[in-house]
Amino acid sequence: MKLNTPLRLLAALSLAGASFFAQAANDVTVAYQTTVDPAKVAQADGVYEKATDAKINWRKFDNGADIIAAIASGDVQIGYLGSSPLTAAITRGVPVETFLVATQIGGAEALVARNGSGINSPQDLVGKKVAVPFVSTGHYSLLAALKHWNIDPSKVTILNLAPPAIIAAWKRGDIDATYVWDPALGVAKENGKVLITSGELGKLGAPTFDAWIVRKDYAAKHPEIVKEFAKVTLDAYADYNKDPKAWVANPSNVAKVEKLSGAKAADIPGLLEGNVYPVAAEQKVLLGAPTTKALTDTAAFLKEQGKVDAVLPDYAPSVTAQFVTQ
Repeated sequence: MKLNTPLRLLAALSLAGASFFAQAANDVTVAYQTTVDPAKVAQADGVYEKATDAKINWRKFDNGADIIAAIASGDVQIGYLGSSPLTAAITRGVPVETFLVATQIGGAEALVARNGSGINSPQDLVGKKVAVPFVSTGHYSLLAALKHWNIDPSKVTILNLAPPAIIAAWKRGDIDATYVWDPALGVAKENGKVLITSGELGKLGAPTFDAWIVRKDYAAKHPEIVKEFAKVTLDAYADYNKDPKAWVANPSNVAKVEKLSGAKAADIPGLLEGNVYPVAAEQKVLLGAPTTKALTDTAAFLKEQGKVDAVLPDYAPSVTAQFVTQ
């Protein structure tokens, strides 16, 4: 999907200045998604507000493409999104930088075929309806999976649906399969089977990750807020990584993640286990050549699939470890 997005982003960027400067110095709007991750506890407990001494307006989004449009317009300063929409945004000139790798996606995103759809193997996807949010990590992974299985995407009916619409379509029986994340993933698994996960695709050479990004102008004016935001997130990851079993055994932790993600409490331990949450020392390595290469490789794939028009010569200016201070 080329989205006519360049035009959409150009209009958004033209509004960014007024929106950005109208905002109070200690106000920040943060876009989050319904992903399952340990930092949802810090979000629920107001730890980010205490650490940054900022008034945070948390806005929930269903996909990265909408977050990018909001960031481009200046309505959102900090956002959480996947590597595919992030790559597309950087390629199209949205002025952002990646300041944290939020998670390396494993089993938290997957391709699920509905029971009774006639899909028993990957080749059965031909002629079927598969729903996915376009220009998402799920979209990237779906196309990568089809390429791995030597299936021409044009022979599959790929539908652009946001996660809430996927849930509705799945319950009506309107779609045969979906590549998505929770809570839609949990709904699909109730009467479907997993064909492949993003973790498995990563091992096949098509890794995906989620990231925290910030508008460059906001980061330049409020570096301490971004640093504290990063620290709270990394502290939450360290707390989980220290003893994952004890962390999920705490019903308060699970309840807070459930509330903000919409995932089922029983699914949360497995979803957390399926991802990797890099701590500070790992971030300092990842927020360099590895992330730059991942963005470059993703851009090359998106160009091959006709989702972006070009690949930038260098993605390094949009990746920084300067806000990781631990």
